[in-house]
Amino acid sequence: MTARVKASTIIAFLGPSVFALAIVGIAPLLYGVWKSLHFFNLTKANQQEFVGLDNYVTVLTDPVFWQSMGRTVVLFFVSVPTQIVLGLGIALLLHRPGLGLLRAFTRLSLVLPMATTYAVVGLLAQVMFNIKYGVINQFLGFFGVEPINWIGDPFNAYVAVIFWDVWQWTPFVALVMLASLSSVPPEIEEAARLETGRWWTILRHIQLPFLVPGLVAVLILRTADTLKLFDMVFTMTRGGPGSATEFIAILIERTGNRQFDIGLASAQAIILLALTVFLARSYIKLFYREVR
Repeated sequence: MTARVKASTIIAFLGPSVFALAIVGIAPLLYGVWKSLHFFNLTKANQQEFVGLDNYVTVLTDPVFWQSMGRTVVLFFVSVPTQIVLGLGIALLLHRPGLGLLRAFTRLSLVLPMATTYAVVGLLAQVMFNIKYGVINQFLGFFGVEPINWIGDPFNAYVAVIFWDVWQWTPFVALVMLASLSSVPPEIEEAARLETGRWWTILRHIQLPFLVPGLVAVLILRTADTLKLFDMVFTMTRGGPGSATEFIAILIERTGNRQFDIGLASAQAIILLALTVFLARSYIKLFYREVR
């Protein structure tokens, strides 16, 4: 006979977490939606007024917004697939039998880049890509390459941001893929290796079904992180030179904190949130077609 749990017990266990979620997540979201429907500029705080969807119309007809969105989309389509390919390759190498201590040491090394905060990673990149004393140019100098102005040139700065994002988060993808590979039954994998020596066949028919949950998690997390990428870019390039690395999160910060237009910045943030949720749902429907 199943024992019934009192409502007071359920509230005692779930109440604090639900309250914290409401304060930290739901309340700021609702406040942001409400402010996005108002004209609210901090320089004219006493002139707040309800404007409905005017802020959204302004954002969606603003070429600067679409330029920032375009730069963010390019970053996503270059950075995330590269991280997945490199991460899967590292995971497949570490999944091979007989590595022992080397596998444990490599796992520990992979944690370091993603354990470093975005702001510190950006400052580190600023030093390493410095045109005069940066490690990157010092290394290229051994091969006779002239110093490259990474941060001061628009194209080079964009490439540097992509490179640095790939460096930081490829280890995360590798660890997730490695964890997914560890769930493959060893006897099935061994039988497949005896049947065929081609790694591609084993990956396609044996390992890939076990990789799908991890791949979906990686896509959702990395999509959200890439779309809202701010700290690393801000400390590395400040969105420059010019607007070369002004991604959508940098634009939102500039609109809200430097132009003091909280209503417009809130509308930009809500649109970004809606895009992120749409992409997350699309991933789930794509990889799990039974989900409705």
